[in-house]
Amino acid sequence: MILDLLRHGETELGGGLRGSLDDALTAQGWAQMRAAVAVGGPWDVLVSSPLQRCARFADELGASLQLPVQLEAGVRELHFGEWEGRSAAQIMQTEADALGRFWAAPYAFTPPAGEPVADFAERVLTTVETLARQHSGKRVLLVTHGGVMRLLLARARGLPREQLLQVEVRHAALVRLALHADGQLREVV
Repeated sequence: MILDLLRHGETELGGGLRGSLDDALTAQGWAQMRAAVAVGGPWDVLVSSPLQRCARFADELGASLQLPVQLEAGVRELHFGEWEGRSAAQIMQTEADALGRFWAAPYAFTPPAGEPVADFAERVLTTVETLARQHSGKRVLLVTHGGVMRLLLARARGLPREQLLQVEVRHAALVRLALHADGQLREVV
């Protein structure tokens, strides 16, 4: 399966850790995503996170490509708990040590009342495995979030778990992965 990953564009409330917050795209965010898919494809299957910053664009794209959109809760963003909606600078003012521990070892430290990264990784990887079984041999576009893309790119690049948050994924980034029969992810450049 070829798996193209598309991160949502800029959101109305912008910046910070958005997590499960259901922000809408800005006009710029819509433009970013439209520009990204203009150079991609073709796709056989269109899958999206159910959060509106992904799903509304996926609906528009699906209508233009005459493809149904498959919503998958398993590829929604990491839930950052009490840190949701806050920027790193804001968190540094009151919880600098905790934020430092999270950046240094995201699998070992969970934001207060947040989702453990190990649980997030299991959720995302299980969803991708299910998609691979459902859509073997097809080209799939997955409209999703920065955290999901960081996780899958880190896996494809063979990075250690501690480097998860060092993977850069800009708004409306479009990257291609190949999921091989043995379950291995590889980045296609």
